[in-house]
Amino acid sequence: MDQERQIVVTWQDPAPAAERVKSMSGLAYLTAMMNGELPVAPIARLLGLRFAAVESGRVVIAGSPGEQHQNPIGTVHGGYLSTMLDSAVGCSVHSALEAGIGYSTVSLQVSFVRAPRAGGPELFAEGRVVHLGKRHATADGTLRDADGALYAHATTTCLILR
Repeated sequence: MDQERQIVVTWQDPAPAAERVKSMSGLAYLTAMMNGELPVAPIARLLGLRFAAVESGRVVIAGSPGEQHQNPIGTVHGGYLSTMLDSAVGCSVHSALEAGIGYSTVSLQVSFVRAPRAGGPELFAEGRVVHLGKRHATADGTLRDADGALYAHATTTCLILR
């Protein structure tokens, strides 16, 4: 019989950080998260994601998929990869916004080109703003390993919430 596995996930109450975002630029807010001055979003703790780089218009999110992220055929589930990319492209838009301005994903298009395996190399989702308008923003992203091998790429459109 197979041994049951278990993971325990802890996170901090996201409400205080969500309140702080109203008075901080996107870049300052995400940088504070990366530096541990503000708690990361609960989804990041659940999936084991972390900020690897934050600058205006560009964000890199790193993650090491484990067997808990596998689909039934033994590769990393596309939802995990999509979440990494959605986080990177969305946060790249957020990093370019002024204090008090929010965003919401309107569309996300992901194309998978290589199937990672659990326990494989750490993956890096890089998002870059392509266009930042008053009402909409677009960004694109890539998901690669440290050697530069491409696993997926994505584009997003975000609604700017003023």
